[in-house]
Amino acid sequence: MEARPRPGLLVLAYLAFVSLGLPDAVLGLAWPSIREAFGLPQAALGAVLATAATAYFFSGLLAGRFILAAGIGTLLAASTGLVTLGIAGYASAPAFAFFLTAACFIGFGSGAVDSGLNTHAARHFGARHMTWLHAAYSAGAALGPVLMTALLTRGAGWRAGYVAIAGVLGLLALAFTVRRGQWDSGPAPRAGDAEAGKPRVTAWATLRRPRVWLQIAIFFFYCGVEVTAGQWSYTVLTESRGVGSTAAGTWVSLYWASLLAGRVLLGFIVERVGSVRLLRLSTVAAVAGALLFALPGAPAALGLAVLGFALAPIFPGLMSETPRRVGVDASTHAVGFQVSAATLGVAVIPSVAGLLGGWLGLTAIAPLVVLCAVVLAVFHEVLVAAADRPT
Repeated sequence: MEARPRPGLLVLAYLAFVSLGLPDAVLGLAWPSIREAFGLPQAALGAVLATAATAYFFSGLLAGRFILAAGIGTLLAASTGLVTLGIAGYASAPAFAFFLTAACFIGFGSGAVDSGLNTHAARHFGARHMTWLHAAYSAGAALGPVLMTALLTRGAGWRAGYVAIAGVLGLLALAFTVRRGQWDSGPAPRAGDAEAGKPRVTAWATLRRPRVWLQIAIFFFYCGVEVTAGQWSYTVLTESRGVGSTAAGTWVSLYWASLLAGRVLLGFIVERVGSVRLLRLSTVAAVAGALLFALPGAPAALGLAVLGFALAPIFPGLMSETPRRVGVDASTHAVGFQVSAATLGVAVIPSVAGLLGGWLGLTAIAPLVVLCAVVLAVFHEVLVAAADRPT
């Protein structure tokens, strides 16, 4: 029988996922004001995103070593403090160079927090809570823009928005510091984790396991599909298919709302259906949703809704299954590698979509989403077959 997670740590984990999402969707909203404050061109936003993403990527690669050296509790406390410093740096930066430095702090700290929380949750919380934890992240990503919009409309300015977010993250860092010892002395790993007593392997030994590379590839394509569909669908609908801006905006909002709703609703059934079965159904449904969005004459709005709902349990489900699929002894490093792969997918596939859109026209973007969804489904089936064989 699965051990119950400590209620205090579980609540703190939910708050942490909400807080992790808070700053992620705020930058785009605040960017016009930031650009005006520093006298920047529009393209400078790319420098901020690239700096944060690069730091996030390398943080995920190193997270396993940090966890084994200092423990998850210390990593979470220190990394959340680093993110708090970065957000405070956004709020107080006197020049753009300082703003970019702060982005590096935020990316590195966020990557470590993401890896640490997912490592602990994968081993102790089970598929249901893992799914809801990622729903909490989505809720935080939705709340961030609401907070920034409220402050901007009241004339408080973008710096005040980042001060408020830094205050929330500072409280979270304090909570992590107070309870840092409990993360590493929590309940035993989940039932079925027969390898829990084995010594954890090194990062290089982890990378010698084929299943780890399969998981890395799946996370790369999953995040590429999620972000490409979310970021490019509005442009495709309005500039390629003649959909009105109001309707297109509503359909894109429906996509993100379906992603959040899927994580909330499917969390109730994931342990009853089984995480592996739900993942297999979801990857197939994601292909169907992508096809509905891509095919001429098909209901694109329905396609986006199906795609969002289908994608909802994939990231948390894959994280939850990581200890079983790659081995508990390798999972500490593997989770960090998966976080880095997800970051790389967010950076690469939407960029490829933009290049294809410029070269072949915007009509090429939706088929790219279909192709990546198919690769995701095929790779997951290969992983399921591999996981049925002994490690």
